[in-house]
Amino acid sequence: MTALAIRLDQLSKQYRFGARPRRRTLREALTEAAASPWRNLRRLAGAAGRGTTEDDTFWALRDVSFEVGHGEVLGVIGRNGAGKSTLLKLLSRITAPTSGRAEVWGRVGSLLEVGTGFHPELTGRDNVYLNGAILGMERGYITSRFDAIVEFAGVEQFIDTPVKRYSSGMYLRLAFAVAAHLEPDVLIVDEVLAVGDAEFQQKCIGRMNEVACDGRTVLFVSHNLGAVQRLCTRSILLEKGNLVADGETSEVIRQYLASHDTEAPAGRWIDLTAAPRTGSASARFTGVQYGSGDQLVDFSPHPGGPLEIVVGIDASIALNRPRVGFTLRDRYGGPLISGSTYALGVATPLPIGYSSWRFVLETLPLRPGPYQLELWLADSMGASVDRLQPALWMEVFDRQPRGFGPHYNPRHDGILYCEYSAGRVEAAVRHRTGGEPASAATQSR
Repeated sequence: MTALAIRLDQLSKQYRFGARPRRRTLREALTEAAASPWRNLRRLAGAAGRGTTEDDTFWALRDVSFEVGHGEVLGVIGRNGAGKSTLLKLLSRITAPTSGRAEVWGRVGSLLEVGTGFHPELTGRDNVYLNGAILGMERGYITSRFDAIVEFAGVEQFIDTPVKRYSSGMYLRLAFAVAAHLEPDVLIVDEVLAVGDAEFQQKCIGRMNEVACDGRTVLFVSHNLGAVQRLCTRSILLEKGNLVADGETSEVIRQYLASHDTEAPAGRWIDLTAAPRTGSASARFTGVQYGSGDQLVDFSPHPGGPLEIVVGIDASIALNRPRVGFTLRDRYGGPLISGSTYALGVATPLPIGYSSWRFVLETLPLRPGPYQLELWLADSMGASVDRLQPALWMEVFDRQPRGFGPHYNPRHDGILYCEYSAGRVEAAVRHRTGGEPASAATQSR
């Protein structure tokens, strides 16, 4: 077997806007072809004469080339619409490329969405064997791994229940367990950490580490940059279908964050009506404003100072006990600080129409640097109504220089900030027998 697991050479995929073929039966297709041969010929000739203009198509992926060795864990990052999922579908042979070539050596296990390849009418047990057969595994081999798969997924009690009755979390756990435990040579994972609790996410990361240590290859797509940082030694960055960076993960993430154009200045009202979001959309965040109230730093938040967040919400239905909340995340997407009306016991109803809500942090315990502000809104039962992750990027500024000018490196400070003092204590004088230090009065001379 070659030392390479994946090789891409000028791989491209083009789609046409609005190309949505109508499903027809074989009888309908044959009848139409026999009844109207000249009409079909004229339609084809007209399409050939018109051609396909640039306005009719877009490139989901354009001339992407890279190689991945066996045992390598490659992170794939980029914004929504960058071409990440298209890349994985091409590698999984779900769709064919428009041009270029993609070579993959060995068996490929793909988890591109929750329950990929599962038949909803079959039980969890049947789907494990079905997926194993699709991967080319013998039944005896699947049986030898079956108990480990079920234990990892935590669905022992429901393994003989049709998966159409599973929750999305159960679906995901079993799908990932099958993909990771049947030992494909190449494991392709797309946003597996988007669903599931923190414990399961850690299990997933641990299992992918084990897969890589066994000499198999992992392609990992995630917006959780912290997970990419921990799991991948190398990453690629896609932007509008193009490969713009390939290298050490920390450097690629730094380049990705530097390219964000969503950073919003303090004190300015930011329109959120067109921002990507999830939820039922019965109420939506329309705008947000943040600031410190400190004009000495242009109203920007700073360590130890106040932070005020004001959001506007437009609701089409009234909510009696809405849960309006925010989360401040680090540059990798890790949660740092969160708050909500629900946590404070605020029972103010959300009226139909427009209303504004405010959060105030008296002391911001964050170091200088960029942070993500996530906004979320849920009903009284916790069902998601609107979620923006992130709504914007904000910068926490330092009010004063620290350390010894250019020789001071703030990267070693960590994330959390607190007021403290430091200084040298006089060396303690101990008795020759090794007793306790003398009192402070006897220490100085």
